[in-house]
Amino acid sequence: MRNTDAFTWAMESDPRLRSTVVTVILLEQAPDWTEVRSRFDRMSRMLPMLRQRVVQSPPPAPPRWEPAPDFDLDFHMRRVTAPTPGTVDTVLEMARVAEMADFDRARPLWEVTLIDGLPNGAAAVLCRFHHALTDGVGGIQIGMILFDLEPHPNADPPRPEPPPPPTTDSWLGAYRDALRYNVGLASAAASMAAKSAPKWLQRGIRNPLEALAATTATAASVYRTVRPVNSTGSPLITRRSLVRRLGVHEVSLRGLREAAHRCDCALNDAFVAGVAGGLRRYHEAHGIVIGDLHLTMPINLRTDGEEMGGNRITLMRFDVPAGLPDPAKRIREIHSRTSDVRHERSIPYTQTIAGVLNLMPRWYIGSILRHVDFVASDVPGIPVTVYLGGARVSAQYAFGPTIGAAVNVTLLTYTDTCHLGLNVDTGAIPDYDLFHTCMVEGFDEVLALAD
Repeated sequence: MRNTDAFTWAMESDPRLRSTVVTVILLEQAPDWTEVRSRFDRMSRMLPMLRQRVVQSPPPAPPRWEPAPDFDLDFHMRRVTAPTPGTVDTVLEMARVAEMADFDRARPLWEVTLIDGLPNGAAAVLCRFHHALTDGVGGIQIGMILFDLEPHPNADPPRPEPPPPPTTDSWLGAYRDALRYNVGLASAAASMAAKSAPKWLQRGIRNPLEALAATTATAASVYRTVRPVNSTGSPLITRRSLVRRLGVHEVSLRGLREAAHRCDCALNDAFVAGVAGGLRRYHEAHGIVIGDLHLTMPINLRTDGEEMGGNRITLMRFDVPAGLPDPAKRIREIHSRTSDVRHERSIPYTQTIAGVLNLMPRWYIGSILRHVDFVASDVPGIPVTVYLGGARVSAQYAFGPTIGAAVNVTLLTYTDTCHLGLNVDTGAIPDYDLFHTCMVEGFDEVLALAD
């Protein structure tokens, strides 16, 4: 595992920090089950981690992926008929239960359920996977293997050969792999030091004050990345539990983008401003005035040409001005703070930082995450209409893990719509209906800027 993947795995010693991701794909009709199964079979052949399980390595090496013995595709794929009343709310209730459940860790970390029997012959696909398998952008790349651009393509894509079966190895193999990892880590560190030392030495000789300032700035950036947060920004949404409630909302992609452009900002800034505005209204409904709230935002580090799967993100925590009532000012201030975070000096050292955190006590990991107020994740999705098993995809929602926060709001675009998935910790937010109303109003005030 990469250190960032191992981090999402290790922090689950606290079940409130569980890193389960759920997506709900709504279809206009029931798809061809044989075709859907064939697509997932092909996908599991192209992405080895879908046929692998996680195995602990001798410390300090991170856990490793190894082929799962007796891989059974039909264990990971199920087909059910929606119980009464068979609405989208029924699907969300099934997704809620799936989001709260842990995985069978002796098997690959994913499940897919086709739910038919929805009104007007519609259906849904419920996907559940561990965040160690992939991040949001990687999930969209994988989705392009799953979907078609037309209902009935002329030819099925070729299926690769399945990965080779696992080999029986002695317990010495694990130590050999760990030793190889540690030697490689030490070699990489030595190589990096050999390359950077002359530059640092030269810079230090030419301008020692500048070199000292750069070193101090980098150290301060790393500290901001890993420092504990001792209290929530909100005095209201402070409790954490194991119970989740899922909800959805849709906004116009064009409208949200236009609102951002009116403020000379990006779509993500308007999105975060909408979430922050909803949280402000929720607090006001309880008679509480707030200022800044703590936000965890995944920053995408994935570059063109990188393989699918795994996490190419870093989790950055910073404060946003949720208490600003003016949506335009809120968008601009969020843009300013987000820009600062995206240029943090610690970002190139993400894997190293994650590796150090993996060696820290679990309580420390919890202290970093449990007092964050909310998570906001913006995932650019598929811009054109796609099909699954001959059925047109009408909507797609992603529900990211709360990882210690009171709520995670994930934006996933599809064609011309922003689909918002709300994953709410009901220990922090027990009155979900009020919260949902406030969230809708928060986005409405942002969208009003585009009118």
